[in-house]
Amino acid sequence: MFGHIFKSSMPLRTPLFRRISIIGVGLMGGSLGLAIKKQNIAREVVGFSHTPASLAYAVEHKIIDQAASDLKTAVHNADLVILATPVKTIVNLLPMLAPHLSRYCIVTDVGSTKSSIVQAALKNLPSHQMFVGSHPLAGSEKKGASHASAELFEGTTCIMTPTEQTNRLAKDKLKHFWTSLGAQVKFLPPEQHDKILSYVSHLPHLVAYAVIEAIPAEHLEFSAQGLKDTTRIASSSPQMWNDICLANPKNIVKSLDEVVKNLSAIRKMIMTKDEQGLNDYFHKSKTKRDSLEKRG
Repeated sequence: MFGHIFKSSMPLRTPLFRRISIIGVGLMGGSLGLAIKKQNIAREVVGFSHTPASLAYAVEHKIIDQAASDLKTAVHNADLVILATPVKTIVNLLPMLAPHLSRYCIVTDVGSTKSSIVQAALKNLPSHQMFVGSHPLAGSEKKGASHASAELFEGTTCIMTPTEQTNRLAKDKLKHFWTSLGAQVKFLPPEQHDKILSYVSHLPHLVAYAVIEAIPAEHLEFSAQGLKDTTRIASSSPQMWNDICLANPKNIVKSLDEVVKNLSAIRKMIMTKDEQGLNDYFHKSKTKRDSLEKRG
């Protein structure tokens, strides 16, 4: 299931792609632009956005080489197109992109759910074998190209979700792309990706939103660093998480049910003054949490 990994922090001598088009020049798209240019992965990077200010910023700060405000121009003669927008927008963009893609153009995305995106690619892209879903496990609660970083992907994991129909050369070339950015690549089927990520990514964000919402606003002035650490990711994009919830509802609801079950168990032990039960529960949870540090 998982492919062999290599990491390269040295710029490529020969660019892997001639022209890369990034659709969406925000935090992720902007970081991709900077990282691609730093590692000499493409001769030219084109950025697309509906927001003129975002494009102007990206050009001024050398995040992209060229700016495009329409899709046809943005993907013209590109040999790699990266969709760096919210999940719902990615799904909607795929049929719009299809008529304008070069025959052997590789298409990928950075969406946090994969099944709906892969299905849309298979349905709408004429050369759907050249599509490979990607999900770099990197980011920030901040948004916008002004927070972009060329080092965002270094030392991270990128999950790729090829299907049986995926062109092997496209898969291998895209794997080379992500490892050249410093990421460790793992392969998962789209459905398994969505199941796993509903627990390790989607659930923590939703819990953070729920925790901050449960606290009366007038109490917040007394909060310490613990609350800030616990709820930091509740500052993430509401639109992005709205899209993720609606794109992966079955898995997310199941993970939420597990949290409800665990909170109910804690509540019961508190109500019954079960000191041993609470102590055992907290020790078990601490051991599991501590194991994350050993995984790096």
